[in-house]
Amino acid sequence: MLRVLAVDDEEPALGELLYLLRADPRVRTAEGAGDATAALRRIGRALEAGPGGEDAVDVVFLDIHMPGLTGLDVARLLAGFARPPLVVFVTAHEGFALQAFDLKAVDYVLKPVRRERLAEAVRRVHELVHAAGAPAAPPAPEQIPVELGGVTRFVAVDDIAYVEAHGDYARLHTAQGSHLVRIPLSTLEERWAPRGFVRIHRSHLVALARVEELRLDGGATTVRIGGTDLAVSRRHARQLRDLLLRRAGA
Repeated sequence: MLRVLAVDDEEPALGELLYLLRADPRVRTAEGAGDATAALRRIGRALEAGPGGEDAVDVVFLDIHMPGLTGLDVARLLAGFARPPLVVFVTAHEGFALQAFDLKAVDYVLKPVRRERLAEAVRRVHELVHAAGAPAAPPAPEQIPVELGGVTRFVAVDDIAYVEAHGDYARLHTAQGSHLVRIPLSTLEERWAPRGFVRIHRSHLVALARVEELRLDGGATTVRIGGTDLAVSRRHARQLRDLLLRRAGA
């Protein structure tokens, strides 16, 4: 069972998060910290104790906006340790998904936290900790069911190049074709941020690893994926460029 540390400077939000975590049968213990300093102190004891110690922490559910050090700062500090706990960001702000992906967060949960969405994050952490036995393990392969003529097939998320919004539906584009699923694009953006999917436009979510070309032409920005050109909104252009450059080691 998981040993969890939840970090949030807002007491009502922390209390609600701890309540939901403690109600999950996969969670052994859930402690709270009201700021980054207290969290780092607690994580320091966990790292000294080692994975099997009484004070060990398997995962940190981490708010982003906090006074002093932010949740992103804490995650960057943890990345410098040999065997840090896993990190799940819990935030009211959508705009930090790119940084969360860059910091190899397991998941990115938006506030207000829904019980079902939090349970999905706990499931991912549980699989990583117990299947791999190492908190630093990468996310496990994921598949998504699609309906094709009355037959349910499973598409690997790693095979999806980009996703297109269709109201409450989303169209998944792969090299083999496309599939319509009844999941809003915003839900997939949140769920797949740790797997390298980033929003480039209100209508498109792309797999960062599948971007072949970033083009600037007369103030307009586009990306090419699998021979398809997709528009990038001004809101997302700078973040996308920065993240692509970081991936390329520039």
